Amino acid sequence: MEKSMIAQRIATFKAFGETFKGAKVYFRDDWEVFYFDLQGKMFGMMSDQSGEDAIITLKNFPEKNEELRELYQGVVIPGYYANKTHWNSIKLASPEVSDEEIKQMIAISYQLVYQKLTKKQKAEIDGE
Repeated sequence: MEKSMIAQRIATFKAFGETFKGAKVYFRDDWEVFYFDLQGKMFGMMSDQSGEDAIITLKNFPEKNEELRELYQGVVIPGYYANKTHWNSIKLASPEVSDEEIKQMIAISYQLVYQKLTKKQKAEIDGE
């Protein structure tokens, strides 16, 4: 996949991440990644450079992570710099995992992090 396609995917997923209630996606200098943030908790991180090694790292259920790694061998890998049980990294240069599938994974990752928030944090997000 060429660089412009990877750059487009990065822009798409960054914008999608920002559509969730209370979510912010910003460039985190100390890690040099786009950081998907919900109340100070990470629900994803993504390469900011559109190279062949660009990845997005997302949270999912442990059994689903195993299933995705088997289904997309070499494309979905254990989370880079993250807990390998709960996080997967998806290579953005590979068209095998569609944008829609990755968007679903972003949504699941957001939900998993949201569920762990306190009642007060959830109320802030939900505008209560």
